Amino acid sequence: MDSASPKKDGLPSESEVARYLRNHPGFFLNNEDLLTELKITHKTGKAVSLLERQVEVLRERNMDMRGRISGMLDNAQRNDMLFERSKTLILSLIEARRAEELSNTLCRHLVSDFEDIDYASLIIFADPNRVGGNSLRVVSPEQAHTQIGSLLRGKKSVCGVLRGEELSFLFGKHADHIGSAALMPIQPGNIDGVIAIASKNPQHFKSSMGTIFLEYIADVVNRTLPKLMKGPFL
Repeated sequence: MDSASPKKDGLPSESEVARYLRNHPGFFLNNEDLLTELKITHKTGKAVSLLERQVEVLRERNMDMRGRISGMLDNAQRNDMLFERSKTLILSLIEARRAEELSNTLCRHLVSDFEDIDYASLIIFADPNRVGGNSLRVVSPEQAHTQIGSLLRGKKSVCGVLRGEELSFLFGKHADHIGSAALMPIQPGNIDGVIAIASKNPQHFKSSMGTIFLEYIADVVNRTLPKLMKGPFL
């Protein structure tokens, strides 16, 4: 029978009782004896009083709330740490005096300061005969699009497990040790290229993860690196 339908015996329905108790939360303050008489079957099969069950529910909610607060504090601490390390990285990039120094600084800080980043590379798309240096990697736009064109097609970040030839182009001799990777195109405007980071852990970089941090770093490189490079590169 529907709990909301009228009872033939004239007694209130379950929904009416529930509504009354919601509207009169102090009911049991004036009827404390009922708290010990009412029984509720616990999920273990044991019958407990309403008061005992209420205490148990409040305890469970308290534990859940404490867990959520602890999670929020952990996230806040991780965000603070990420901010400080990002600030250190950005200041180091700004202080670079040569393009090669900026590239080396970027890759070194990404690997040493950020969790689960084992490899990093910066690749510039330009004419290698006119732009480059001892350790600044420059490849022609044609070669880049031949090797990783599918990753660049959407002009957005890509995270996950990449193909072997893509990893070889991005990370060279380290390709065989990489489980997952993330790639961020440096949008043409000041310079054209890509920042790539990788982890030995196949589960670390996933398509669902956020890439705001990489976008921020790419923007900084796009504004600082051209000032250190010689010759036309667009």
